[in-house]
Amino acid sequence: MSPSTPHLITVGREQVTLLWYPSALSPRPITIVLGHGAGAGQTSPFIVHFAQALAARGAGVATFNFPYMEQRRRVPDPAPVLEASFRAAIEAAEGLAGSPGRPVVIGGKSMGGRIATHVAAGDDELPARLRGVVLLGYPLHPPGRPRQLRTAHLGRVRAPMLFVQGSRDAFGTPDELRPVLALLPQAALFIVDGADHSFTTRRGSGLTQAEVYARVEAEIMRWITEQAE
Repeated sequence: MSPSTPHLITVGREQVTLLWYPSALSPRPITIVLGHGAGAGQTSPFIVHFAQALAARGAGVATFNFPYMEQRRRVPDPAPVLEASFRAAIEAAEGLAGSPGRPVVIGGKSMGGRIATHVAAGDDELPARLRGVVLLGYPLHPPGRPRQLRTAHLGRVRAPMLFVQGSRDAFGTPDELRPVLALLPQAALFIVDGADHSFTTRRGSGLTQAEVYARVEAEIMRWITEQAE
């Protein structure tokens, strides 16, 4: 499932590119907006794969670049700019979906998912149509610094959250996540056995990478469908 023509969206004084992956189904049952991780933009193999796969399974999917990535800067933008970018992408995606008010799910890879949680925690308008937040490798803490938790805002997220976490994720293992999620009744955890921060598994796991990804995709769509009902 290839994206349609790139679209430009405005964030402050800058413009960034949004890619829209049309759903394989009509009408589209749900819109998903995915943010990229800190080190690679929306054309990274990981983001492209999951955007195509979720669109093939029936969702309309939008991906976008944060301004620093669009301008090929190395350091991520300040949090307010990242959050404004996500809000602009949500608005643009709803327009491309042609169905205002249709259920929306936001999320992303690592930093992109974390920013999605901040948007969901701080925006009074989103929860009315926001049905969930999907986190593909939540960066619970920087690698090697387990006390620097990025969790203070999660209790303010009113939408259901799905944490998809590799069992050997250096940014936070499922065991590290569980005490946090125990305080969040709207949160669910799906563990990718043997996988790292990008869901890559070691040789000898018994599964190909395609099979690992397929299991993740199926769980995401199962969970999203449940939230949208």
